[in-house]
Amino acid sequence: MVAYSLAPVNDSPSLLLQGEGERVLVVGDLHIGWEITLSQQGIHVPSQTSKLADRLLDIIRKSSPTKIVFLGDVKHSVVGAGLEEWRDIPEFFEKIVPLVSDIQIIQGNHDGNIEPMTPRQVKIIPPSGIALWGRYGLFHGHAWPAPELLGCESLIQGHLHPAVAFTDALGYRITRPVWVRAPCDAKKLARAILKESKRRKIKNIEDTVRERYGVELRVARCLFVPPFNDFLGGRPINVKQRSGSSWTRIDSFGPLLRGGIVNMNEAEVQLLDGTYLGTVKQLRAFA
Repeated sequence: MVAYSLAPVNDSPSLLLQGEGERVLVVGDLHIGWEITLSQQGIHVPSQTSKLADRLLDIIRKSSPTKIVFLGDVKHSVVGAGLEEWRDIPEFFEKIVPLVSDIQIIQGNHDGNIEPMTPRQVKIIPPSGIALWGRYGLFHGHAWPAPELLGCESLIQGHLHPAVAFTDALGYRITRPVWVRAPCDAKKLARAILKESKRRKIKNIEDTVRERYGVELRVARCLFVPPFNDFLGGRPINVKQRSGSSWTRIDSFGPLLRGGIVNMNEAEVQLLDGTYLGTVKQLRAFA
């Protein structure tokens, strides 16, 4: 019997998935070139790409993956790319490829025109993502997952940059990146994907998914991965937006959140070192 496992790598914002003779390292949201945005505002920060690469190389040496999957937003510019990205992204992958030859990038909303910046052996995958071993569905998060991911028990996405905020009695606030594991409504997700594919008449969700996509409907949870680039900060998931409405209604966070497909109130939150903090609903009292 094949053993499957999913676990963070040490105290880093990366996952190691194991199964069927493979060890797959999952990394989200590098945003290489983010320094350009700061420089346009008069804040000049030297390129941090070599530090990102060194950090990832250390994780690779410790975890010995057979494959790396980047969950999207490898680059920072949404439209086109700056000169720094044309320089830094190829240099980043030149350091990684000698250690892991099988590298895949799931395109994020920031990854337009990324293909010519990467080595030929790096495979570019659409934002809808991929299914690993029929168990783990990997996608970026700004677009709907591919239908075949409906057959995976766990969906794994980036894009959100989840963090938790704590405020003390004096009003001082700190934020920390976190893992978020949220219950997912499989039927609601399947209906939404079928609607996107212009499927009008749906008598039975499970039967329709089986007949149309060849998978059993198994989605149970969604894991939101913190950004690998810790200079980015994060979005506090336990803080309401200025509009006064729940953050799950903000369109920019992706269709699973926008459609109420994941139950963020009951989502469980952990720090990178594995410390369990409770649910999002409980943590709102400390924001």
